[in-house]
Amino acid sequence: MGNMSSNPYVPFPSKIREIIRHTEKEYTFRMSFTGDVKPGQFFEVSVPRYGEAPISVSGIGEDFVDLTIRKVGRVTNEVFEKGEGRTLLLRGPYGNGFDTSLYEDGEVIVIAGGTGVSPVRGVIDALAGTSAPKDKHVIVGFRSPSDMLFRDDLKRWDEALDLILTVDGAPEGYEGRIGLVTKYIPEVEIKDVANAKAVVVGPPPMMRFSVKDLLAKGFREENIWISQERKMCCGLGKCGHCRIGETYVCLDGPVFNYSESKNMLD
Repeated sequence: MGNMSSNPYVPFPSKIREIIRHTEKEYTFRMSFTGDVKPGQFFEVSVPRYGEAPISVSGIGEDFVDLTIRKVGRVTNEVFEKGEGRTLLLRGPYGNGFDTSLYEDGEVIVIAGGTGVSPVRGVIDALAGTSAPKDKHVIVGFRSPSDMLFRDDLKRWDEALDLILTVDGAPEGYEGRIGLVTKYIPEVEIKDVANAKAVVVGPPPMMRFSVKDLLAKGFREENIWISQERKMCCGLGKCGHCRIGETYVCLDGPVFNYSESKNMLD
């Protein structure tokens, strides 16, 4: 159970091996899975009679994938009723994902906001394992301290990488950074900006302004990657909901090089 179906239209059963709670509405479901998968790809998670929802891959193991799910509607509400040992139906993985080998050498900055941290979690883990992790810069932002995801990972990344963790707002007495992720882009010291690479994932306004600031900093368009993971729908390019111009995000993305997708940002 948990093997990718030979027919991309047919869901396969996958066992819930572990449930990790992050916030009141966001849990990671560790699902049995054997097959090739990349950070940034996604699965369709379905519950009979309730429908299906596209969920980004937030972690990859030898025989499992992590799917971090936010409780926001009919399908995800029902998913949250499932416990460890129960079964969900999956289709996928779909999309092109991130090629982590592109970011092994040289300076890299990853900027992610909110649930946008999920599809780049595997990228950040890969950066932490490179030979020069301090050349890898990460800016992660959440709405508030209570909305933070992957707290154990954040501690580990803080030790291995140049991590900036910020929140949009916080209660009185909070000692961490406060402000949008764009506030901290100028603080990141890049020695060779012409060759540095960047990955940006999050809400459309955050991505738009982050890319704008990176370009102002001297980054080249072809060295920036974004993810349109919020546009994912059926996974097969059949429903048309993910279409932007002539591009189908489910098929051609959700990961795009900015030089090829700069007109796709909302």
